[in-house]
Amino acid sequence: QVQLVESGGGLVQAGGSLRLSCAASGSSISSKIMKWYRQAPGKQRELVAVLSTNGSTNYADFVKGRFTISRDNAKNTVSLQMNSLKPADPAVYTCHFRRVSPPHASWGTGTLVPVSS
Repeated sequence: QVQLVESGGGLVQAGGSLRLSCAASGSSISSKIMKWYRQAPGKQRELVAVLSTNGSTNYADFVKGRFTISRDNAKNTVSLQMNSLKPADPAVYTCHFRRVSPPHASWGTGTLVPVSS
């Protein structure tokens, strides 16, 4: 069982920055597929960023150039650096872990990021 705990959420002004962290326990996140999702009130959950097993990254168009996903294997954490936050960014941000072999997927509980305009 892999448990994920997010932290770092909180109120930030539009244009500001925030760094979210997701701490994993029960398995190493090294060489695993890690993702950040977000869900705003009344909207569907959407994929924000992906960190692949080989270290490559992919981002949703609405965060490209502003958000950066990274991994710290020593701390077993994955982070999401969010810069130039916009009024459209407020949501609950949740990290996701996926292991191919043996197959396993886990979700964190999420952390709220409100943005004041």
